[in-house]
Amino acid sequence: MRQVNVFYLGEGETLAHPVIDANGRILLSVGVKLTDLYIRKLQALGVDMVLIEDDRLDDVVIQTAITPRTKEAAYKAVKSVRQCLENNRLIRTDDMLDMLKRMISDLLSFDGILGFVSDFRGFDDFTFHHSVNTTIFALIMGMANGYNQSKLLEAGIGVLMHDIGKLKIPNETLNKIEKLTDEEFGQIKQHTNFGYEILRKIDNFGLMSAHVALQHHERWDGSGYPRGLKGTEIHEYARIAAISDVYEALTSKRIYRDAIQPYQAYEYVMAHSGTLFEPKLISIFAEHISIYPVGSGVLLSNGQRGNVVSQNVGYPDRPYLRMLYQGDVPLHPPIDYNLVEHPSLLIIGTENR
Repeated sequence: MRQVNVFYLGEGETLAHPVIDANGRILLSVGVKLTDLYIRKLQALGVDMVLIEDDRLDDVVIQTAITPRTKEAAYKAVKSVRQCLENNRLIRTDDMLDMLKRMISDLLSFDGILGFVSDFRGFDDFTFHHSVNTTIFALIMGMANGYNQSKLLEAGIGVLMHDIGKLKIPNETLNKIEKLTDEEFGQIKQHTNFGYEILRKIDNFGLMSAHVALQHHERWDGSGYPRGLKGTEIHEYARIAAISDVYEALTSKRIYRDAIQPYQAYEYVMAHSGTLFEPKLISIFAEHISIYPVGSGVLLSNGQRGNVVSQNVGYPDRPYLRMLYQGDVPLHPPIDYNLVEHPSLLIIGTENR
């Protein structure tokens, strides 16, 4: 299977992975043959990429870190909290914790470097989409950092609810396409304080979970908000949330901008190790998050293009590749590379077509 931008899809191509909407529901199942109507609908919904079958890549396996049922339950949990807060109803914290236990169980069963977490890259209900995916990244980092289930649940609740304070920010400010005024940016910055006040009053969530909402925009060098905390003054959960939040936000489409490629977001995060983000946690992030997800298309410095076949543990920028074209001319047979063994070859771009 290979990843294809929806604007390069052709009629008759077959889906190799389900297309999931922003609520975790299946829009199109595995094995569906794409029609012009389906393609136009995917484009209209804002879906960026899908995975299609390709005989040349039939041995490529894309592992899903979270099952569709768990992801759907996560979206429902976040929406349920929002609805309860909006209607002054009691929040069912047990349901939230049970869902997080399922998410942790899925991740513990996952054996690989985390690549795709988002099947849907549109911008509808992006707050829910962002919260769930950010939690997946944060839990992976927490596991790698040696957290037990109790700490994973405590951190997970905080990350899942890290943006809950945005409920108190006007939608016209949150969704503004033009540059924010200083006053509007000041409004948005208040979501950290609002989130803390909301979460600390909820039974079974815990004060440390609330501090994730309060501190996820603090930065290692003290340049963040709301308090300008520095280094280990910031709770470790919030330091993990900060990395996960920024990376997920950059790789997801927003109303006011397009998503950027994972390798570009990775480079941004890595470039700010020691300034915005804690170096130790950045090292953990680098070891467990894929720069070039399996199935994604790449362009090599020798003019060949193809797809990522698998990852090289410890070498996130040097995956195994299968090159299918020299320029636009098909290669017969395709050429496989382990980039670790070919230091002169460089990935110079992504080509999902």
